[in-house]
Amino acid sequence: MTTASDTRTAVDPTTQHRIEQFLYREAELLDDQRFQEWLELFSEDVHYWLPTRVTRTVRERNLEVAGPDGAAFFDDDKTFLRGRVRRLTSGRSWSEEPPSRTRRLITNIRPVELADGTFEVRANFHVLRSRAERHHDTFFGERTDLLRRLPDEPGFQVARRKIVLDTTTLLAPSISVFL
Repeated sequence: MTTASDTRTAVDPTTQHRIEQFLYREAELLDDQRFQEWLELFSEDVHYWLPTRVTRTVRERNLEVAGPDGAAFFDDDKTFLRGRVRRLTSGRSWSEEPPSRTRRLITNIRPVELADGTFEVRANFHVLRSRAERHHDTFFGERTDLLRRLPDEPGFQVARRKIVLDTTTLLAPSISVFL
């Protein structure tokens, strides 16, 4: 049964373009290490979440990604995001001193408008993290964002982000960059 809040509508090409440009701009801010500006893209009630993933059989595939009460690499609100940004920019974060170089590729952006006027946006990503001279990490996965329109602008704010990595084993020594 579909309720009014479950109603999903395809977006028009102009809205699709605006959402894509918003996500590309966000990636640019992170790659340029403009973390304070990046933080402004998130609502005060944001939920920024990277649950863990385990390999399951076909019958149990719906249990692959941890649920809201399960394990997570991070499960942050705006206060925690501010703290992570403060730590990254302090020069005292051992995993980011000297800072990593990153490149984010955002692709297959699939937005739908929900009945309440927000947008659920699924997108694939690839993040390359290069550290020091020889260390490289890659992260592949899918993000599902809830975007709200800003009232006085054509822009958006991220109210929720769920990040699901394609891998079940984290080979990187840390996830000290934002995905």
